[in-house]
Amino acid sequence: MSIETTMTRAWQRQAAWLWLLLPVSWLYGFITMVRRQAYQVGLFSSYRAPIPLMVIGNITVGGSGKTPLIIALVNYLQKQGIKVGVISRGYGGDSNQMPALVHADSLPSIVGDEPCLIVNMTGAAMAVCPNRKQAITTLLNAHPDLQLIIADDGLQHYALQRDIEWIVVDASRGFGNQQLLPTGFLREPMSRLTGANVVYHEKADRTTKDNKQAKAKRLTMYLQADKLQPLWPSAVEIDGLSVAAKTLMPPIPNGRVHAVSGIGYPQRFFDTLMALGFDVIGHAYPDHYDFSLDELLQYSELPIIVTSKDAVKIRALLINMSSRQPLNEEYQELINRLWVLPVTAVLSASCYVSLQQQLKALNINLSKSTKA
Repeated sequence: MSIETTMTRAWQRQAAWLWLLLPVSWLYGFITMVRRQAYQVGLFSSYRAPIPLMVIGNITVGGSGKTPLIIALVNYLQKQGIKVGVISRGYGGDSNQMPALVHADSLPSIVGDEPCLIVNMTGAAMAVCPNRKQAITTLLNAHPDLQLIIADDGLQHYALQRDIEWIVVDASRGFGNQQLLPTGFLREPMSRLTGANVVYHEKADRTTKDNKQAKAKRLTMYLQADKLQPLWPSAVEIDGLSVAAKTLMPPIPNGRVHAVSGIGYPQRFFDTLMALGFDVIGHAYPDHYDFSLDELLQYSELPIIVTSKDAVKIRALLINMSSRQPLNEEYQELINRLWVLPVTAVLSASCYVSLQQQLKALNINLSKSTKA
């Protein structure tokens, strides 16, 4: 078991031994505070992009629903006629090959899994690099007509000035013991939320049924599960050769399935599948985990359901293997059992109203409609 998995499980249980790490958290908090103040007073230099920039991040370690939110916002802005681009650190990619533009056929091993997913879902212009200034420069050199840039994560990257900040909070997961790393899973103290634009990621039933909340100005979102899709389309052309998969019926509720997840908060994925009626055998891996096909082969007989983020990496593995040699019967059978559960971020009307107001202040005017 990796250190990341051990710590994640301890945070979820709020294990008592975590309090032994409190002195380390105090040191981490002091360094974080001094660093942020150094940027605020100008002791450390920071970069301002030539066009408006919106940062979307969180103050916790692990998944909060940030990537689906970015996809929803990009799709919405595109429908409104806004030319929007995205930048990311490109975590899980090869930093030696960055800065790099992300295309529909980019590899997760080069640019990262989340950038591949964002571009595949939106078609947006996107660049990746740990140095956000280089990412922005690369993006604008290729797409000089962009009106807005959304930074995927980077909330704590104070070397990058921003015009808008949205902080995503997983309301279901909460803040654990409310302590900074490593005692808790907070990257920054709770006070960071004061006066900030906070989007609360709620459970779907709570968001839709709570009328009082719906009428409030509180920004909320929930993830809506879409229909299961085969990870491997019915026919894929690789190097001029067609690699086909059988057309099978998707797994049905009440059936037993393997749920394989390498995301920040795997339990949310497992809970979603259970809410859909599946008998779930959960297999949690660290965030951005590099799967191997041999690992997936061990989950035999039953259907295997993965997240969209993991699917981009697994699909790349299959394409790479198919390009080198014909898939044997074992791998063909694996392909037939692999399914993806896509999710869509559904935002409250207040999110769109807030976005419209913030962009208007930056002279970016949307249409009169504030609905997705």
